[in-house]
Amino acid sequence: MSRHGARTTAFLAAYAATRTVATALRRRPPGGSERWQRTNYAGRVVDLCAGPATTLGAAAGTLPAGARGAAALAVLVAGACGGYDDIVGAGDPRRGFRAHLSALRQGEITSGAVKLFGIGAAGLAVGAVLKERPVDRLLAGIVVAGSAHLVNLLDMRPGRATIAVLGLAGPGLLRRVPGGAAAAAPMGAAAAVVIDDLGEQTMLGDAGAHALGAALGVAIVAGNGRAGLAAHAAALVTAAAYGDKVSRAAAS
Repeated sequence: MSRHGARTTAFLAAYAATRTVATALRRRPPGGSERWQRTNYAGRVVDLCAGPATTLGAAAGTLPAGARGAAALAVLVAGACGGYDDIVGAGDPRRGFRAHLSALRQGEITSGAVKLFGIGAAGLAVGAVLKERPVDRLLAGIVVAGSAHLVNLLDMRPGRATIAVLGLAGPGLLRRVPGGAAAAAPMGAAAAVVIDDLGEQTMLGDAGAHALGAALGVAIVAGNGRAGLAAHAAALVTAAAYGDKVSRAAAS
């Protein structure tokens, strides 16, 4: 399959899978519709259907992109860890890495710690498959986990995270590099829900935000060598540190 064909197939696979899952969840929400409802920042009731829908859609899109099964697994793990936080971590006032690591030192495993270590391990698994040298594998893990965290940080208002994913994945989709095909996966999944997200009918939640971010990270890993990975990793670590500071300030 040509690169153009792989990108188109990956985009359509992610888009179609996301729409199909979202529609199915709205028609027959497991456990009843109330379990899938949340109140957003403006006090409006929205559903969480976009979370698992984009997780499965982005994972499906990585397969025709040629990013191998580890990429799909990383997206699924990121979405699952985020979904766990959506359910178990709802109402937890603790914010930021330090708060969750502090709780871990005291013997408490928070949903935030599950995300931190689960998504980190998934990123390292992607690096082990897509890169050969240990340092490149480590950088790849940082990029995948950092990208997942970044998109989740942006998911504070309707449409902000999905539009960011579309904007960040767009240049990669146009480049003539292997990562271009992988960038089609998060782009297709985000495109499938962006209108509903902006219309405050649904929300990504931690599940969708982390899954889309992980898929975006996979595209960055697939399309960059060591210098590019190092630059992205440095930027993502800086963003995470700033986000942690803001989260702690908001929680205090």
